[in-house]
Amino acid sequence: MSTLTTDPRRTAAEVLPQRQSRIWRKFRANRAALLGGVIVGFFVLIALLAPLLPIPAPTATDWGAVRKAPSAAHWFGTDEIGRDVLSRMVWGGQASLMAGVVSVAIAVFLGVPLGILAGYLRGWTDAAISRVTEAMLAAPFLILAIALAAFLGPSLTNAMIAIGLSAMPIFIRLARAQTMAVMTEDYVESARAVGLRHGPMIWRYILPNIFPPILVQATLTIATAIIAEASLSFLGLGQQPPAPSWGSMLNVAKNFLEQAPWMALYPGAAIFLVVLGFNLLGDGLRDALDPRDH
Repeated sequence: MSTLTTDPRRTAAEVLPQRQSRIWRKFRANRAALLGGVIVGFFVLIALLAPLLPIPAPTATDWGAVRKAPSAAHWFGTDEIGRDVLSRMVWGGQASLMAGVVSVAIAVFLGVPLGILAGYLRGWTDAAISRVTEAMLAAPFLILAIALAAFLGPSLTNAMIAIGLSAMPIFIRLARAQTMAVMTEDYVESARAVGLRHGPMIWRYILPNIFPPILVQATLTIATAIIAEASLSFLGLGQQPPAPSWGSMLNVAKNFLEQAPWMALYPGAAIFLVVLGFNLLGDGLRDALDPRDH
């Protein structure tokens, strides 16, 4: 377990810049991680610049260009009612990326505090939180997300809440395990011996030392959340028409695979690439943040 406080002769101000430099050097040497970062950065940039790009509105229809193949006028072709596929791809990327990030943020902000409480307080608190977590983990992630989304109602907001709640047990268990490992360290025992209160103990010693694995898990879970959002939208439980989403685009495209395969090709490729990017980025962060190599 890495820590900034294991060596009393060195201050955090001295250790932190050196550790950050080593992390960045290891990450930069990992070509797969850099590729993942480039892929993620590209999709994020395109999604942020969507209002400024010279593309038609994602809901604008052209009945004279129904299911037209890719051309100079429509680089990715058009869909079943003449909407520009490229425009819907760009704007749909906003929904998919936002769903991934917001869902994981919900899971982290709900799951990590519960995991820390379980690992720090132990006893009946740990037992209660662990039993609820195990009950949620008994259901497959996607099945639980579909059930929650169906209960809350079809919308992108409800889909993000459903995915976040479904992913929460992962972070509860991770935070609990990491907290229990940190609690065995000598510097924590010393802090407890001098009477440091619970709040400062958690903020000063627990959170900084469990942050790296939480960050790695969050990055990897974003990829899972994007797939989950696409699945919910495909089933009609996520982003609602006419607003674009990669999952809902695939749902429509399945009816025109022979006549207009580009309708499925581009959103499918986008989901594949962005999920690949987050997985490569997460693996690179895991290797770079591994304290055993520092």
